[in-house]
Amino acid sequence: TKRIEANDPVAMCQMGGKMYKKGDFKAAFKYFTRAAALGDVMAHYQLSCLYRDGLGVEKDMKKRVYHLEQAAIGGYLMARHNLGCVELDNGQHGRAVKHWIIAAKLGFEPSLENVKNSYTYGHVSKDDLAAALRGHQAAIDATKSPQR
Repeated sequence: TKRIEANDPVAMCQMGGKMYKKGDFKAAFKYFTRAAALGDVMAHYQLSCLYRDGLGVEKDMKKRVYHLEQAAIGGYLMARHNLGCVELDNGQHGRAVKHWIIAAKLGFEPSLENVKNSYTYGHVSKDDLAAALRGHQAAIDATKSPQR
């Protein structure tokens, strides 16, 4: 609680997670909101989930997408992947694929699978698939490098 009183966004996000697990979604929302306001990427992602599911708040797809975008901009790959899924649900295959290619190139396996599937259905060019595969492999290789 000292870290929360000191406005530590990570501590606030962690407390939000504890409240979520207890089923106190309104308290989780409060902590995630405070953490997100301080720039915590995971808190933005968690808020997107609350808005998607209507837990502690009313369902709101615009706010869901806003928080997914903030988390994706901050580098959270699951958020980038989910933005692609939202775009696909909205019939925007091209935009969906762009999100998945970005996440795949950074090593996110589910996005790579979606890029492969999109290639199968003709929504991804051979060059884009090859670039996604190379980027994904480079990201995986970087996590295995001796410098890590």
